[in-house]
Parts: sequence; structure tokens; C-alpha cells
Amino acid sequence: MEIPEIPNLIYYAIPFFIVTVIFEGIVIFKKKPEKYNLKDTFASLSMGIGNVIVNLLSKLLVVFIFAFLYENYRITTIPFIWWAWLLILFADDFCYYWSHRIGHESRFFWASHIVHHSSQKYNLSTALRQTWTGGFFSFIFYISLPILGFHPLMIFTQMSISLIYQYWIHTELIDKMPRWFEAIFNTPSHHRVHHGSNPIYLDRNHAGIFIIWDKLFGTFQPELKEEKVVYGLTSNITTFNPVKIAFHEWIAVFKDAFTAKTTFINKLNYFIKPPGWKHDGNGLLSNDLRKEWLKNNKSN
Repeated sequence: MEIPEIPNLIYYAIPFFIVTVIFEGIVIFKKKPEKYNLKDTFASLSMGIGNVIVNLLSKLLVVFIFAFLYENYRITTIPFIWWAWLLILFADDFCYYWSHRIGHESRFFWASHIVHHSSQKYNLSTALRQTWTGGFFSFIFYISLPILGFHPLMIFTQMSISLIYQYWIHTELIDKMPRWFEAIFNTPSHHRVHHGSNPIYLDRNHAGIFIIWDKLFGTFQPELKEEKVVYGLTSNITTFNPVKIAFHEWIAVFKDAFTAKTTFINKLNYFIKPPGWKHDGNGLLSNDLRKEWLKNNKSN
């Protein structure tokens, strides 16, 4: 099989990211200065730079694993032709949905993914606020792809395309896309919901490119005109220090596990169970907060 030469698309996209972050920042600051925070933007950019550096190391290991699986365990060979790219588009996005969803439903994965949700602002720089610790762990959700016969180069290229697509949806400057587009694809409106700390918006809209997965698996929530999105976490951090942003939840989960006076299994559950879980039953999960919100708003 002939393997084409495909460059790392993320590196080519970086100049575009920088120019658009600056342009959007100027527009936002001129319109509503209170909605823009330069320290927050620099913190997001620092996280993005750190993510690129760390991923240089973790990606080498993931490439080796994918290549090993492809060479030794693939059940077929999918060539580099047009329909294969269409297949990998949907296959990768399906894997991304579950990787992203588990990133919200298991505290071990949330400890890395929380970084992306830690900003109380929502702009293009937020897209670059990426984890320093989750790049390696997320690969397990994609191991079926090389086994199915997708070449590792095709997989990593599609991953890059997905990341580039998700960049533009981190903005408030775009209200709604055409109805047909909103029905199929992830959009700024859908993703604003995902970044909301409002109870009704928690753990919704995990889509990468296609919002159809959320609609199929019951995690879709439209943006409500009467419920303005409040960005950030249910318990926000008050720091722009990149190191603290990267590791604050890891410190918290280890502290909860080791200080809890309970069984070893329950200590382990602090890593496995969703954020908010407590061994004594007093914790509040996102589903609990959502149910309470729906109850209160139904009665109103």
C-alpha cells in the first residue's frame, strides 16, 4: 500500500490560531472590556504551549503502540482512498465522543480534562487551554482504529483535523449557524453549553465534529435563551498560574482518596467515580444538580 506524505496539520495551523486569537481579543475588548481578561488568555496560551511540548513525548509512545497493533493485529487493511477518509472521519469522531464523555464521568480522566474547563471566559484562546497530563491516557479510546485496519498516519491526521475543527467553536462572536448545520455539526452554540457550569448544562454536548452522537446517546442540550451560560467550574479556581491549573485537580483527588477514612475500594472509587462523588453519600454529581435545577424550574 502506498503511504502518502502528510505533514502535521496542527503545526501549520498555529499561525492561524495566533492571528485569530489576537483579532478576536481586540473585537471583544472593544465591545465589552469586562468579558476579556489578558491574564486568562496568557494562561490558556501557556497551557497550549505546554501541551504541545508534553505531547511530543507521549505521542511517540502512542505512535509506537498504534503501529504495533496495526502491524500485528489488524483484521483488514484500509487503503488511503476517499471513502477511507470518510470512514475515519466518523470512526474517529465516535471514539472522541466517548473519550470526551468519560473525561467528564470518571474523575481520573477529569483530573486532566478539567484544565480545558477552568477558564471563566469563553473565547478562541480557551480552545488552546489543554491538559499537560491527559494526552497519553486518552489513546485507549482509539485502539480499535488500528486494529480495524486504519493506518496510524490516517488516524493521527484525522485527530488533527478534529482538533482544528473544534478551535472555531470556542467563541461567543457567532450566535447560531443555519438550522441544518446546527442539527448535524458541533457549533459555537452547542459548545458554549458544554463549557457552562449551570446545572442544566453540566456534562452535555461532548461532540467533536458531529453533534449527532450526543443526540443518539442522550447527552444533548440546546443553548437556552432564558439560561445564559456561566463559564467555568462548579467550584472555580482563582489562579492564572499554569502549573496550578495543570495539577490542581490531581492534588485534590489524591487528597480526597488518601484522607478519606474508608475502605481501599472506596479510596479507589475517588479516581473511578464521577467528579463530586463521596464515599459517605454526601457528594453531589452533575446529574443531581441537573435534576434539582429541572425540579425548581418546573415548579416555577
